[in-house]
Amino acid sequence: MPDTMRAIRLTGPVALDELTVSHVPIPDVEPGRVRIRVRAFGVNESEVTSCKGESGPDFSFPRILGIEAVGVVDAVGDGVDMVPGQKVATMMGGLGRSIDGSYAQYTVVDAANAIPFDTDLSWDVVGALPEMLQTAHGSLTRGLRLQAGQHVLIHGGTSTVGLTAIAIAHQLGATVTATTRNPTRLDLLRQVGADHAVLDDNNLADAVRAIAPGGLDGALEFVSASALPDTLSLIQPGGNVCFVGALDGQWTISEFSPFTIPTGVGLTSYAGDADDLPVDALSRYLRSIEAGTLDIVIAGVYEGLEKVAEAHHDLESGHRPGKHVVTLPANGRTTAHQVTDPQS
Repeated sequence: MPDTMRAIRLTGPVALDELTVSHVPIPDVEPGRVRIRVRAFGVNESEVTSCKGESGPDFSFPRILGIEAVGVVDAVGDGVDMVPGQKVATMMGGLGRSIDGSYAQYTVVDAANAIPFDTDLSWDVVGALPEMLQTAHGSLTRGLRLQAGQHVLIHGGTSTVGLTAIAIAHQLGATVTATTRNPTRLDLLRQVGADHAVLDDNNLADAVRAIAPGGLDGALEFVSASALPDTLSLIQPGGNVCFVGALDGQWTISEFSPFTIPTGVGLTSYAGDADDLPVDALSRYLRSIEAGTLDIVIAGVYEGLEKVAEAHHDLESGHRPGKHVVTLPANGRTTAHQVTDPQS
């Protein structure tokens, strides 16, 4: 085995054209940890932020970026009950922020953050899943405690996690209302499982009340902290709103009053951990993707670390909804029911 690997390692903030490949030492495997040979990873907004040097205090340079990955176990440390060759997914646990991440041929993570799986889906499909599946599944099942028969709003439905949350909520037996600010994306929302697709404009609240005059059972807020008061107003007593993200970058509300929360309505948030996507849940979703009953939207697939800059550029442009996935390289066969954007 060679002593070095190819990786994108940053020593400080960089422009897109400075996301270049270098050779760095292959990381050692310590007790309780797993070394993964990376086969694919998704590109995320937090990595774009890190490139600009605008991440929070948990991030530091020098750093190999990448907060998620799929691949195969290459080596294990003492006390780890895994075998080389096992397919695994990983995310969270400081990956790509406080420890080196997945923009590399190999990455090392705590064994608890390596989720084993078995599938014949190709690496580009599986590579799209870890972060958005974990966030969508966790926010619905833990943040909202969603039950079959309930009516849920996905505010920000064409975000990567929003599209996945629509598909999962639909599979869980919920009625799903989802929003987009782009009228050309309404059909895409319906395609992945939304029962009602609504344009997010000045008439949004009235449109949702017309669909659910008695109020919604819950909502996932992906758009903005400042949208929370309006979203909360659409929920019936006993329902909940879960704040998950801020697509517009506004994560807080100045001078927020708790009395903004309607009586009897709950407000929570979801940040999540890798164990919020247990092995059985990941396996169930993989089987559904294989069967074509769970739709995953992939915006683009990029072969090789040299294409990471292109993936970042396409993500920032926002022209295509869905996940941008880098493969190293992709193998296997695709049997997933992939949804493509009809406008792209």
